[in-house]
Amino acid sequence: MEKISKFIVKYRNMILLIATILLVPSIIGYFNTRVNYDILTYLPATSPSIVAQDHLNDDFNLAGTAMVIVDDTSEKEVKDLEAKIAEIPGVEKTLWRSDVADLSIPKEALPDALKDALYADNATMIIVTFKEAAASDSTMNAVKAIQDLCNDNEHVAGFSAITADTKAMIDRETPIYTGIAVLLVLVVLSLGLKSWLAPFIFILGMVYPIVYNMGTNIFLGEISYVTKALSMILLLAVSMDYSIFLLHRYQEEKQKGQSKEDAMAKAIHATWISITSSSITTIAGFLALLVMQLTLGRDIGIVMAKGVLFAVICTILILPSLLMFFDPWIEKWQHPALIRPWPAFSAWVVDHHKAILIAFAILFIPAFYCNSNVGQYYDLAASLPSDLDSVQGTNELKDKFDMTTSHFIMVDKDLSAADTQAMVKEIEGLDGITNVVAYDKFVGPMIPAQLEPDAIKDITETDDLKLVLVNTSYRSATDQINDQIDDLYTIIQKYDPEGMIAGEGNMTKDLIAVTNIDFQMVNIVSIVAILIIIALAFKSFSLPFLLVLCIEFAIFVNMGIPYLTHTQLPFIAGIVIGTIQLGACIDYAILMTSRFREELEKGMAPKEAIKTSITQTMPSIITSGMSFFAACSGVSLIAKMDLIKSLCILLGRGAVISVIVILTVLPSLLYLCNPWIAKTTKDWPKPVQNQSSDHKHSESRGIPVHA
Repeated sequence: MEKISKFIVKYRNMILLIATILLVPSIIGYFNTRVNYDILTYLPATSPSIVAQDHLNDDFNLAGTAMVIVDDTSEKEVKDLEAKIAEIPGVEKTLWRSDVADLSIPKEALPDALKDALYADNATMIIVTFKEAAASDSTMNAVKAIQDLCNDNEHVAGFSAITADTKAMIDRETPIYTGIAVLLVLVVLSLGLKSWLAPFIFILGMVYPIVYNMGTNIFLGEISYVTKALSMILLLAVSMDYSIFLLHRYQEEKQKGQSKEDAMAKAIHATWISITSSSITTIAGFLALLVMQLTLGRDIGIVMAKGVLFAVICTILILPSLLMFFDPWIEKWQHPALIRPWPAFSAWVVDHHKAILIAFAILFIPAFYCNSNVGQYYDLAASLPSDLDSVQGTNELKDKFDMTTSHFIMVDKDLSAADTQAMVKEIEGLDGITNVVAYDKFVGPMIPAQLEPDAIKDITETDDLKLVLVNTSYRSATDQINDQIDDLYTIIQKYDPEGMIAGEGNMTKDLIAVTNIDFQMVNIVSIVAILIIIALAFKSFSLPFLLVLCIEFAIFVNMGIPYLTHTQLPFIAGIVIGTIQLGACIDYAILMTSRFREELEKGMAPKEAIKTSITQTMPSIITSGMSFFAACSGVSLIAKMDLIKSLCILLGRGAVISVIVILTVLPSLLYLCNPWIAKTTKDWPKPVQNQSSDHKHSESRGIPVHA
């Protein structure tokens, strides 16, 4: 590494030139990486709802549907609107009353089931089906075109419309998220560093790994909108430490009288070890998301782990050139750092370590209980702002048509009309069912020939399957609709054991089942992985448990606060936050523990060693934690989507709580448990029998007792 460090310094300008050129293909890759705005598509392919959804798409071309709600409009105008919608690229079919019977026939003459499905009060509904699935670019473009056609008393509703509005909102807000995060991180770095210019150099250096990371996502095929919205912010927050490490070591080597080239070479050599050891735990935390059955975890995990790796490489290869080029101005434009060591706080922590640990023990169980019982929601539409057109339309569906969610039931084509009608009758008897549309309801001797709805037959029957559309007043992701789906399966499988149910309701039901397992698996894997890494790093049995215990306590407190405030969190929060907070903030614990060991090796007494450790690591820990807090909390203030807002609030607050715990609880544990640590850790400095003898020992070696 020493030879590599000298090579990097010698050829730094060439490396910077090559790195800058590589930004071009990365930018091209970024703009050509598809973004998936439908989280439900990340369900396992074997989930019953996904199998059914595939049949709905392949056999009926109904995986993407929307409803256009039209208020106070003449039927001729509605027909004209339907005709315009049918011509939009990406639209497969439209269905309204004019497709069943001529407008000259009064709507009162229509079959009741069809009339109830298409009319309510002064409103009517046009059903639109698309050629591709709800999250496809074709469907989202078609929805946007339909919305452009509609005026103030016309709204597009349904899952396809919600997906399209989600895309528009995320695309509009993501650049703002990044700008706010960068601005606030600059403020924090300016408080923690002595140079006015260095924070800007750090941000410039972070452009390279961020662009490389986003550009190489093209090899994944696509990324989720959650990953797109958060990855740049998270990478900025969790990787800024590496730049700080390099600058501090570079300045330290220069103060020894070495040339810029020699100082940077030694700084790279020394920093490489600390950066790689620090990044391994962060990468392990992100990679733990790969065990999730919901492949959204794999999406976030791969992108973020890859991003941290790029950050490490760019800090070693690219940042040295930037720091050396701007070195004169970095040294010239100096100011007193406002985030600096505070010996009085260190002394207070050590003097009150027993009280701190008693408070820790008292709070641990309630924090664990609150964390385990915090409310979660799975209804993705609930995370969107109420002023979105699709949300207004969906609310109107519920208010006027008593239709909140749609189930698509598919049974064998050979099921007789009598059995189909019997099945439909049983379904109509279930609580919450508002309307059932099936072709077999509209044919028979009591229906005039001119009203036999061929348009419905074209949509609801194929060579192998027949489709029954069931509307319900229950909202997705509620206990009511999950019980209703169980009842629907019981009914349809009496008539067809291979019967399937597609739609948002059943997909969300599978989502709940999958994520309940994922939550446990991700937590276990991330904890075990980081325990092993710390055990190998320190060659210790006890230290991994003490360090992870502190961060897990911080996680419990962070996730438990919403329980006390009666705030429901999006389902993904519990899975992602615990892993990211553990992986990113365990670095603070490792830094504190490493410094404690270093001070003990100098012959310092445990009490003085822990004081020095708190004092000397405080600026780095606070600067890093506050950067994390600033980047995430700034986004939470402007994000309109509750999913993004909630994740950023939790990440920002989690960083602050972790900093507090690492500066108070961890030093208290290390001080109290030092004898046990010495027995269970290889080559750990042995504790001295008493404070006075240790004090004399330190003085005899010429080592200052106080920092």
